[in-house]
Formats: sequence, C-alpha cells, structure tokens
Amino acid sequence: MNKIISHYINYSNRLVEWTGRKVSWLTALLVLVICYDVVMRYLFNSSSVAIYEIEWHIFALIFLLGAAYAFKHDRHVRVDVLYSRFPPKTQAWVNLTGTVFLLIPFCCILITQGVEFVSNSFRLSESSPDPGGLPSRYLIKAAIPAGFALLLVQAVNLALQSILILTDKDHKSMES
Repeated sequence: MNKIISHYINYSNRLVEWTGRKVSWLTALLVLVICYDVVMRYLFNSSSVAIYEIEWHIFALIFLLGAAYAFKHDRHVRVDVLYSRFPPKTQAWVNLTGTVFLLIPFCCILITQGVEFVSNSFRLSESSPDPGGLPSRYLIKAAIPAGFALLLVQAVNLALQSILILTDKDHKSMES
C-alpha cells in the first residue's frame, strides 16, 4: 500500500511541478500584453476590447492553473498564527482534516459545476458580449474545472502525506 501511495505522491508532485513551471511563463506573456496595451492606449490613443480580454484570460489561467503549484509550495494564503507553532503531527492533523472535509469536497463541487458551466458555454457557442471581444468563451471557462482538478490532485497528495506523517512513515523522501 505504501508503494502505491509513494507512487501517487511522486507522480502528482511531478505533474503539479511541471504545470506550475509552464504556467509561470504566462506571467511574462501577461506583462508583454499589458505593456502593449499601455503603449497603444497612451501613445497612440488606441484601445482594443480583445486585448483587454486577453489580459484577463491570461490572468485567469495563471490563477486557476497555478493554484495547485502555489499550494504544493505552501505559497497560498494561510492564517498562520497557531499552525506554525504546532508540532509536525498536529500540523498533519490540521492538514488532513482541512483537506478531507473542506478542500477535496470544494474541488469536487467546482469540477462538477465547472464542467456543466463549460458544456453550456460550448453548446451556446458563447463569445464575448462586447463588440470586438474574443470568441469561444468556453475555452477560457475550461480552465475552471482543469484548475480545480489540478488542485484536487495536490489536495489528495497533501492528505496522503499527512497520513504518512501520522503513521510515522518516511514522508520526506517523497517530497520534491
């Protein structure tokens, strides 16, 4: 059983790490698009709805697809007043409880609802309501269930690592 858990933890770590590194390049793209938008708007007095929407779409991709990476590296928002003072086993209990009862169900709900949301958008051939906006809005909406699926993978990873800590198994060798 520990071999299966170790395999899952290693695989999910590699998947989330790979995705996070790829998504991080979108920040450079976002900076370039915003610079282009600023130059066009203030130097040439020209603006485009499509460029504005591209900025928000790139930001949404960074946020949604990068959440699992941030969670993996503990770079997410956390009220850390007490947690940091807890011993490792108590931290593992907090992580396991929060993950199993809050994060995993939340991810499952958003994946399920997100797939329905994307399906409706696809069926309607939804596009931007603004003139000159982007078509195929379902493409960006597909990042919602995809992002929460990645977060679910990482949540299960954290739950399994917490179980290993609580059962005194060697969890350090599986982190990367």
